[in-house]
Amino acid sequence: MVPFLEFALTALLIELTPGPNMAYLASLSLTEGRRIGLAAVAGVALGLALNGLLAVFGLAALVDASPLAQTILRYAGAGFLLYLAWDAWRGADVEDDAATGGGTAFRRALVTNLLNPKAAAFYITVMPLFLPQGLASGLGLSLAHVAIYVTIATLVHAALVLFADCVRPYLVTGRNLQWIRRLFALALAGIALWFFWETRR
Repeated sequence: MVPFLEFALTALLIELTPGPNMAYLASLSLTEGRRIGLAAVAGVALGLALNGLLAVFGLAALVDASPLAQTILRYAGAGFLLYLAWDAWRGADVEDDAATGGGTAFRRALVTNLLNPKAAAFYITVMPLFLPQGLASGLGLSLAHVAIYVTIATLVHAALVLFADCVRPYLVTGRNLQWIRRLFALALAGIALWFFWETRR
């Protein structure tokens, strides 16, 4: 049980560290509301889970060993975030608070995390440190660790969305919503640049 707790604590500390997911979810929840934010949380969770499955079955290691694949993912991930920034800036004048749509938020968060090589890197560099070697049940243990990580990440992200929704009435009004959405767009552009820099090899 102790190794599971140690891994859970490590995962919690990693998820509490500010990063692209936290910035994106907080900004999205402030501008679009709790429902849209939670839809994005579900997309992030599925993306992390799929990355975990790819790592467990060895596909992520193949990508990590390929400089070309890493470069493609790096440019695709940063490009997708820049597209989201442009789309958010373009839609800043939309009156409907839920203009993004839950399905759109879910898909965007999913794609962003699937294109994030750092998510796969966690599973193939950090997670193995907590796995015993040479056990027949290695696959089951690996999947259990993926489930723990995704669960902790989802709880942290959901709490962030709910907090942002609580403060939203005090920060977002009809008069400043447009400016907040434009700040959201600029934040996404900044996240794209941060992502591009952090994923360099």
